[in-house]
Amino acid sequence: MRGDALPARIEPRQVPRIWGRRRLDPVYPATDELPEPVGEVWLTGRDCRFLEGRFAGKTLGEAWRTMPIGWRGTRLAGEREFPILAKFLFPELSLSVQVHPDGSYAARHEAAAGGRGKTEMWYVVAAEPQAAVMVGLEEGMDKASFRQAIEAGTAEQTLNKLPVSEGETIYLPSGTVHAIGPGQVLCEIQEYSDLTYRVFDYNRVDAQGNPRELHVEKALDVIQFGGSSGGKTRPVVRNRGPVEVTYLAACRHFAAERWRFVEPFDLPPAKEHFDLLIFIGGEGELVAGENRREFHHGEVWFVPADSDGCRLEPRVDTTLLRAYLPDLASLKRSLREDNVTPQEMAGFFFE
Repeated sequence: MRGDALPARIEPRQVPRIWGRRRLDPVYPATDELPEPVGEVWLTGRDCRFLEGRFAGKTLGEAWRTMPIGWRGTRLAGEREFPILAKFLFPELSLSVQVHPDGSYAARHEAAAGGRGKTEMWYVVAAEPQAAVMVGLEEGMDKASFRQAIEAGTAEQTLNKLPVSEGETIYLPSGTVHAIGPGQVLCEIQEYSDLTYRVFDYNRVDAQGNPRELHVEKALDVIQFGGSSGGKTRPVVRNRGPVEVTYLAACRHFAAERWRFVEPFDLPPAKEHFDLLIFIGGEGELVAGENRREFHHGEVWFVPADSDGCRLEPRVDTTLLRAYLPDLASLKRSLREDNVTPQEMAGFFFE
């Protein structure tokens, strides 16, 4: 093991939301009834803390500023801030109808908020039979028509409704209008940005009785009228020894894979980038050299790029999401080596 480059667990942070839930099962089934609705659990927020290892007690943002290249990975040496935000979403009510800006617009108009756009993906961890998301505008909807729908309170009805099931992935490039319905749990992986432009919020009010702010003009500036590449991906499955690997989504901002396994296996180091391991089911031990640590579902682990890798020893069937910031050319070469065809790549690879 190279010095102290050991996998380290990050402490999740619960974020109250007006549309959230008071119980967080099935991800956190032991959770007691919460005093207020929690809508999001941030796994890699910059104020989430390392629980062990070299940076124990430091927030992810603090650690990143002094983190050596051997931890970050060679291609992330120039990243000023931690680049990937992963979170669980627990909607009890529908989220607002909203859209996120791209990096160019955010840099010009949202410098005080970080100046980064937001492209994201959702992995469906659990879904009730009627669960659905709304992604993109229906055909023929232009800027004037959508403005009229916003003013009439019918914006949600102009979106394409997609029923969802456990295990599906939805990709949302910036500029795609969307909403999330109740009855599901999602794992969201995204550019690190919290910029959201709401256009309709079901006339809800906050604890002080005030309606939440809308951002109609900014939303109309950034929406992709006339088409969007958002929607369900077509994942590709490959078997690597005891592990079933599913390529869920990949773009220049993040890549995500689902790994399912019931037998132990060795995870090699990535070298070019760190890995995030988000456990969504199962439990066992993560072994790195002489270090053994238990893992449980609902946890996220940071695996340094320059580690010697680690061994995952599950006690039961285990599922995790691996998220990282890829070099698209390198990733494409790796996919070809895994016999993924160009036609298959088109279903989940977004350049």
